[in-house]
Amino acid sequence: MTLSFIKSLQGYDMFKSKWAQCAAGLALVMASGTAAQAADLTGAGASFPYPIYAKWAAQYQQATGNRVNYQSIGSGGGQQQIIARTVDFGASDDPMKPAELEKNALVQFPAVIGGTVPVVNVQGVKAGALKLTGPVLADIFLGKIRTWNDPAIAQLNPDLKLPAKSIVVVHRSDGSGTTFGWTHYLSQVSDAWKSQVGEGKAVKWPTGQGGKGNEGVAAYVRQLANSIGYVEYAYAHQNKLAWAQLKNEAGSFVQPSQKAFAAAAAHANWDSVPGMGVILTNEPGADSWPVTSATFILIPRKVPDASRAHEVLKFFDWAWSKGGDMARELDYVPLPEAVTSKIHAVWSSQIRSQDDKPVWP
Repeated sequence: MTLSFIKSLQGYDMFKSKWAQCAAGLALVMASGTAAQAADLTGAGASFPYPIYAKWAAQYQQATGNRVNYQSIGSGGGQQQIIARTVDFGASDDPMKPAELEKNALVQFPAVIGGTVPVVNVQGVKAGALKLTGPVLADIFLGKIRTWNDPAIAQLNPDLKLPAKSIVVVHRSDGSGTTFGWTHYLSQVSDAWKSQVGEGKAVKWPTGQGGKGNEGVAAYVRQLANSIGYVEYAYAHQNKLAWAQLKNEAGSFVQPSQKAFAAAAAHANWDSVPGMGVILTNEPGADSWPVTSATFILIPRKVPDASRAHEVLKFFDWAWSKGGDMARELDYVPLPEAVTSKIHAVWSSQIRSQDDKPVWP
């Protein structure tokens, strides 16, 4: 385990929540000795799924003796490390495009589903009380709406007493799949955002300050009065950050929840894109959360070590069969069995050893 990873477990107040205890447990079990035959796997990438990957890894080590060291370094870093073959698996919330998968000889599959939420630190505004629309949210992050009592916000929230205070925008500073989903959504709901900023893991932000990882953004929002940022829902819910309602594509104001994420994911056609890289933002449906996304795993198509690759696949197979309740406890949505069956078929047909033998089952 790297020093930076240990610091990431200890450096933020948010890891005092119940899911953080699992992450701390992961650090302890990984530091301890295990049987010589135990697998010791490494993965890196998105911070969006870090809470559930940490919990799965801690429980998997207890159940099997095999260790999984997952470093939350952002989706961009995860993609770079698996391309360089310096980890056993990479993780990204921004699905790789088919051409990039082909170029880098990678197999991609979803692992779990969650939602990204706007979080605020405004005195007197409780979780779920503030209402925002996509265009208003885009104008805040463009720097066009500068104060909390701006008429565009006040009209949506006649029952809230909003201060005449400047809005402090907080965004990601690292290459991030969470940022990709966020900016993809803003590009769908705001022509101004689409033309001036666009979408990507990293963009040129018109205003605000950056925090590293979902952890960093959440920490800044907690510290800075009158701020707004965006984080994966588990980081907001488990750490009592105030999130906002959003108006979805169907015109309904919805709260973030497992039900709302599942409603958006219900429309996914996983066969429509090579690599199963379905983007779930702004999906139809009265109950759908508009910034829902899957998070993805990347492994080589022709693996350098078949036994290690097999252990990676065993870990995710175990997580899907045994870890559904753990995911729900942390406000994620487990993949449906129909989707995991498709993924198993992908493993069997596409992941090969150096001598071209199937790695799974």
